[in-house]
Amino acid sequence: MTPEQLITFAAVAEHRNISRAALALHLSQPAVSGQLRLLQEEFGEALYLRDGRGVRLTPAGEQLAAHAVRLRESWRDAYAFRDALRGLERGTLRIGASTTPASYLLPYLMAAFQRRFPDVKLETMSGNTADVVGALGALDIALIEGPVGAQLPPGTTVHPWREDEIVAIAPCAHPLVAHALSLGAAERVSFAALGEHPVVLREDGSGLRQVVERAFAEAGVPVRIGLQVAGVEGVKEAVRAGMGVGFVSAMSMRHEDGALATIRLGPVPLARRFSILVPHAAAASRAAQRFLELCVAGADDDLVQGEGGRAL
Repeated sequence: MTPEQLITFAAVAEHRNISRAALALHLSQPAVSGQLRLLQEEFGEALYLRDGRGVRLTPAGEQLAAHAVRLRESWRDAYAFRDALRGLERGTLRIGASTTPASYLLPYLMAAFQRRFPDVKLETMSGNTADVVGALGALDIALIEGPVGAQLPPGTTVHPWREDEIVAIAPCAHPLVAHALSLGAAERVSFAALGEHPVVLREDGSGLRQVVERAFAEAGVPVRIGLQVAGVEGVKEAVRAGMGVGFVSAMSMRHEDGALATIRLGPVPLARRFSILVPHAAAASRAAQRFLELCVAGADDDLVQGEGGRAL
């Protein structure tokens, strides 16, 4: 017994005529009769009887028809689902993002994606870079900041994405702000000057923290940690409370109200690269491929222009 035989029997049960069933199935009448014969042999008893120019189902045939019709509907649903996925009409896209891209890039990317593919369901998870990398097995695509690391699942591809500048932030009355103002317009605050003040750092596993600690080490300046706190907004609140100088993505300051000053670090800009990770790349879903294309095409370039706060 095969699914094709049952689907053929469902058509015969519906039309009560082998010729009309053959037309509906786009098969020849002998082909339909052959499948019916094989099906009856499988059950060992008659499933239908000739009735004039049509057929009449036996009691066993009536019971089998109910199963055959359900199978046919499931078969049709599976084909419809396949076609929907091919056309991105339905499906689910599971996106992971570390803190900065999750807060300042992902909402705009999701909005752009859903304008194009409104019936694809989007599911998201966020955390620091280490959290997202650890969850790759359950994701279709991920946006992370800072070093990728070597502990990626087999089959994961890494796409370098965009540069992001890291800036220091401090209350406008902080001595480091006065120092920044005393410098020429083209000069940046050095890590030697930063080393004189306590700093607020993100939690362990943060991509931003890794970049900041590496920059201090390369400058040969010890880090005076005043506080460790999770999340970008946690850093901002700790800085407002006077716990030290913080470090955030420049794009995270674009909606600030001026209570915090943005301090450019030097002698060259302190930057890190965002990356896009695609686990199961050899079998990536069509939705993941389209989302990757949207990111790489630079659809978000106009989303990070402009910064709030006082820039020095």
